Amino acid sequence: MGKKSEKFERFSGKGRTGTRQLLLQVLYQHQMNKDDLETLLKQSLKIKEFSRIDQDYYQILLKEVLENRDQIDEMTLKYLDRPIEQVDPIEKAIIWIAASEILFHRDVPVPVVINEAVELAKVFGAEGSYQFVNAVLDALKTDHS
Repeated sequence: MGKKSEKFERFSGKGRTGTRQLLLQVLYQHQMNKDDLETLLKQSLKIKEFSRIDQDYYQILLKEVLENRDQIDEMTLKYLDRPIEQVDPIEKAIIWIAASEILFHRDVPVPVVINEAVELAKVFGAEGSYQFVNAVLDALKTDHS
């Protein structure tokens, strides 16, 4: 994983911020290894930071993303500036997490979701990826609010 795995060493969050950081790491791994939900959950329990996050929210979001990723990809496709296959796995995972929250978790304010996604992209994504993530999620928010 090289450069990307080094970025994951910056994991620092607690609560829901930490939940999103850990989800990003696990969803990146999922894209690389095609691990299923059960495998990902078992591996998550072994990560030391797991005890600091909102574990219930993590499990709900992970399940939702895995069950709905094709639907999320389909819904966000029209907002992408490149084919979905060319979207960086980090950016894709961030979009999956935030889109799941926007679509299925009305209790989380959408501006908070987008801000958290942008922050994830700034820390873990390639240079400028936060702008891409922000544009896609802002368009999705507009269509689904």
